[in-house]
Amino acid sequence: MAGPASRLARTMVRVRDIGRSTLQPPLFLETDPAVEEPGFDPAFAAARRVRLDATSWVEHVPGWLRGSRRLLDSLLAKAGWEQRDRWMFDKKYVEPRLTAEYTDLAQVPEPLLLAITAALSEHYGVPYDGLWVNLYRDHRDSTGWHGDWQTCRRDECVVPVLSLGATRRFLLKPRTGGRSVALTPTGGDLVVMGGRCQRDWRHCVPKQAAPAGVRISVNFSSRLQATRA
Repeated sequence: MAGPASRLARTMVRVRDIGRSTLQPPLFLETDPAVEEPGFDPAFAAARRVRLDATSWVEHVPGWLRGSRRLLDSLLAKAGWEQRDRWMFDKKYVEPRLTAEYTDLAQVPEPLLLAITAALSEHYGVPYDGLWVNLYRDHRDSTGWHGDWQTCRRDECVVPVLSLGATRRFLLKPRTGGRSVALTPTGGDLVVMGGRCQRDWRHCVPKQAAPAGVRISVNFSSRLQATRA
């Protein structure tokens, strides 16, 4: 039986009920000529890889997705956002973000995500077949230090994360402690963690004092990586 640390209580939340002022301005409509048509670079020409240690790396691909505002607005309006509670040390906490999960790609609310998933699968050689999407409503929302253990059970995994919306810090630090590595992905940027990064490193999106607007992170997962070799 699963212990309290692994149990999640879920409550469906509609975007208009979130109650954060950063979500109040009108969304950019698809008919707005000022919003660039989406498109991504299949060659990943802007990729910059950082070697974290002998067996772990992180890659930053600035501006990989053009016209990312359209995808941001579509997900804000259509994704099945949930407010989740998590048990930690026999106490229940409300997660400081909203989440939408798609274990079946046929259920994703935006067709563009299917093309993106296919491009990432081909480039990184991993059959991505699921999405985990986080909504950071403003600078007060965050994700604590963690590794993606549930979806990365192999010694080496490749985990892409697509950023939409506001710029937020993305930090990585060794599991055993030490100085952190900081990236600042903005809307349309891709961050990819590879090698033993999920086992030997931890990552987070911290709260910050400076105000920030809405950010969505789209995390791509694979059933292959979620099973031990």
